[in-house]
Amino acid sequence: MTITDTSLKTFLEIPYDQLEEKNLLLKKQAETIAPKTLQKEHSAYLLKETQIKAITVCFTDIEGRFHMLDYDKKFLLESLENLTFDGSSIRGFSAQSESDLRLDIDWTSLRFLPAYVFGPGKIIVFASVLDRSRQPYISDFRGQLKLYTDALKKKSDMSAYASTEIEGFVVDGIHAEQEYTTGAGFKLISTGGYFHSLPLDKLREFIDRAAEAQRAMGFLNEKDHPEVAPSQFEMNFSYTDVIRAADQVQLYKLVCRQVARNMGLTATFLPKPVMGINGSGMHTNFSVAKNGRNIFYDEKGKDGLSKIAWDYISRLLNHAPEICLVFNSSVNAYRRLDPHFEAPNQIKVSAIDRGAMIRIPVANEKTARIEIRSVAPDANPYLVFYTILKTGNEGIRLKKDEDKRPRLRFLPDNINDAIRLFKGSDYITSILGEENKEKYVSYKQAAADRSPKALGTRVKDSEILYHHEVTNQVLWNMF
Repeated sequence: MTITDTSLKTFLEIPYDQLEEKNLLLKKQAETIAPKTLQKEHSAYLLKETQIKAITVCFTDIEGRFHMLDYDKKFLLESLENLTFDGSSIRGFSAQSESDLRLDIDWTSLRFLPAYVFGPGKIIVFASVLDRSRQPYISDFRGQLKLYTDALKKKSDMSAYASTEIEGFVVDGIHAEQEYTTGAGFKLISTGGYFHSLPLDKLREFIDRAAEAQRAMGFLNEKDHPEVAPSQFEMNFSYTDVIRAADQVQLYKLVCRQVARNMGLTATFLPKPVMGINGSGMHTNFSVAKNGRNIFYDEKGKDGLSKIAWDYISRLLNHAPEICLVFNSSVNAYRRLDPHFEAPNQIKVSAIDRGAMIRIPVANEKTARIEIRSVAPDANPYLVFYTILKTGNEGIRLKKDEDKRPRLRFLPDNINDAIRLFKGSDYITSILGEENKEKYVSYKQAAADRSPKALGTRVKDSEILYHHEVTNQVLWNMF
């Protein structure tokens, strides 16, 4: 008898319906069981479970790139206090002379994975980054967001919640971004539009496969559909606390990219990959609760929002020009802020105008929130939520006369202006710190310098090939 490689493997493969049950149970446990207790319970399970071969540990750099390491199960459990990695190999992390950083596993984030997307026998967990003295690393904004939310919870029993509406495009071919040329551009796989796609065409098949995987991972998807532009998609998942919401942004994009690759396609989250049609955004719905009550809601307030919510809005609008680089972090992002395509480039708030930076959705006591529409899908979600939360709490309100008679202002229409405003801002220094500010500016400026200052009417090779989610070390060193 011939023994095949497949017959030798007994790695964990869980059907999607059971996978969803397991992940929703993990989510419930994370909300009700202390982290230290969870660590003991999950460690005991992993020691006993023989069909798990590796644990995928994830973290995010300052620009928002997603990094993953696969640890042998036994090695990880034996080395939890000293999971080190070379931080100098990660753009925006430590210098070569002080390269060692540590990973601190967040056991509340553990999830079982669909074998179709990640391969059999794996689970995934997020980690925060620690410095050599085991303190939260200054440039890891997952850790910084956790520090800030923990402090708010302890001081005022306040919790922040978010959900994102992430749009993307599916284009033909594998590595379509890395092989982009201005002349050929991207080849769209669908010519349909909003809600318009045949049940078994490529776009609908991609959406179905990606949404099935996300549901199995406990995302609690609400709706999945083609978007306004041809070959564009959006999959919406439920509201949750800001750290979990940011984790889900990273997993959402990862799942979409891998599902597309399995189909011989590329899922891209470039904000404006194709001229002449709508770009992609990451509309960010945000609210704050205190003692379990949504404090953004006031039945008698303007548009159903409380004074606290309106203060958040006022501060975000006031600081909009200088925080724009956080929300729109690439050369390509500024093509999306085009008023001809429902662009949210006006620094104002509106319940109806989709050109406004902030929209107020129709809501009730449970769902009252603000929607920041100017966020691009390639932004670092942890840095975005951190900036929204800190600005909403600590920023400076608009002057009263501007509240009453606001003058129409616009967000920067190119990355160079956004960098200048960010760089010259004392407010940015106060919320991010000088070191993070300098790091972030240096990487954004390096990308900007590789593209023409004027965007022009065609998407350029440089804004794709040197994009922070696309590029590789070889390309940067060949510039």
